[in-house]
Amino acid sequence: MKKLIVANWKMNPDAPGRAVVLANKIEQSLARVRNIEVVIAPPFPFLLPIAAVVKRAKLGAQNVFWEDAGAYTGEVSWHQLKHIKINYVIIGHSERKLFLGETDEMIHNKVHILLENGMTPILCVGERERMDDDIPEIVGTQIKAALKGIKKTFIKKLVIAYEPIWAISTMPDARPDTPASAFRAVVYIRKIMSELYDRSVGEEVRIIYGGSVKAKNIRAFLEEGRMQGALVGGASLDASEFAEIVTCASRVGM
Repeated sequence: MKKLIVANWKMNPDAPGRAVVLANKIEQSLARVRNIEVVIAPPFPFLLPIAAVVKRAKLGAQNVFWEDAGAYTGEVSWHQLKHIKINYVIIGHSERKLFLGETDEMIHNKVHILLENGMTPILCVGERERMDDDIPEIVGTQIKAALKGIKKTFIKKLVIAYEPIWAISTMPDARPDTPASAFRAVVYIRKIMSELYDRSVGEEVRIIYGGSVKAKNIRAFLEEGRMQGALVGGASLDASEFAEIVTCASRVGM
């Protein structure tokens, strides 16, 4: 399975022209790499202009609503996203939980509607405060709540992003997790998935890391942490830095 690197631009940049320029630079850098999947997730207004310039990278969205259509002001449906060939959607990002009050039930509804319609949710899970060694139970609780009642046949499309909130670059005193801790998260998440479904699901689900990812630490998270990719925030707004992240990731395992 290819490693997955996702650029989460959050509410950046400030204009479509700058968004297209950034996407173009990332797209050009991908000509030199192989065996890696890159997803760019810009703000909603920039999806269509960026779709016109990227071919190597795939497009993702930062959110979705759980109904097909209707009177839901300000929301975007899976159906609308799929019409413009969006397949990946970031779900349950910690910033949406912290600032917008997104609940486990809302996250579950979003994951369910995407999987049911053949799309790929990038489910974000992670604890708020740093722990010493063990991955806290809240991570398992978040996964169980998001996947409650979802059939095993859908799970092959799922990506889980382990994103400890204290490690996100925009948080006060943020610092990246260690590869050793990331590896413990991988083991723990695979255990939870095995309990929910079976061992094959536990072994095969794609797990990526998010939280202050840089070119200087991506290799360690992939090699020592055994992550299968990364959800990149602030560093994805720097085309050169992001290109280096992708290049480093592509060389792991060569």
